[in-house]
Amino acid sequence: MKGETGQLTTRDGRTLAYRRLGSGPTLVCHPGGPGFSSLYLSNLGGLDEELELVLLDPRGTGGSDPAGDYQIEDYADDLEELREHLGLEGMQLLGHSHGGVAATAYAAKHPERVERLILASTLARFGAEQAGAMEAAMESRAGQPWYDDAREALETELRGEFTNGRELTELVLRMFPFYFASYGHEEHAYVRSLGAEELCVDATKLWEQEIFEHFDLRPLLGRLTMPTLVITGSEDFITGPRCADDFAAISGARSVILDGAGHMIFVEAPDRFREAVLSFLGVGAAA
Repeated sequence: MKGETGQLTTRDGRTLAYRRLGSGPTLVCHPGGPGFSSLYLSNLGGLDEELELVLLDPRGTGGSDPAGDYQIEDYADDLEELREHLGLEGMQLLGHSHGGVAATAYAAKHPERVERLILASTLARFGAEQAGAMEAAMESRAGQPWYDDAREALETELRGEFTNGRELTELVLRMFPFYFASYGHEEHAYVRSLGAEELCVDATKLWEQEIFEHFDLRPLLGRLTMPTLVITGSEDFITGPRCADDFAAISGARSVILDGAGHMIFVEAPDRFREAVLSFLGVGAAA
């Protein structure tokens, strides 16, 4: 599901690549990781049937050049360059996982440029409460046949014991069962479809070794004056309801918890995800 590809040259001379899927009102989408391209977003549960999706490959992923740094504000700055390139006065913006962190930072810096904001399966911080919820969610899956291998892969990845993008990809594919409420044949096929991905090592290591346990976007949330949808899965082991609670600080934010879904809500609950997003955007039959 490649769609039409495009690219821009940033002010510091890098290439940023993106894909366009579908037609209709434009929704700019920032994937997560950090270190993933937009490949894993696919068509976001069929949103391309009603919307034009602009799916960014963040710096160092897919068709986008590596960069000197991978701080949260760097991703936000790339979003502003993409907006200017697309010729949008304001944009509807979706961020998934780490992409939601980037989207939050961008919306706080440029609130006048964001018409509507969708924060999907994301977080404003990762403190002791979030860590406790993550550990409990992982332990609840201890009886699964994939558990030991996925746990070993996750711990290896968190220790930074990988040297290139292919090694990192293989570790992530092994730990991916944690990202679903139920890991069956369809979920396995989806994960294997990502096998060609080559994750950005520098972005991942910086995030996990220096940023993940220390960042806190809560002081920025009062700046988010645009209509905001916060959506996550009830069984999301890393950015579930406990993380969504922090976004209640956004005035008027709408919160949707998709029962029985994990982190990949657009894979496990595509119809409910699509309906919630389209209703929020006021598009199609769901409006």
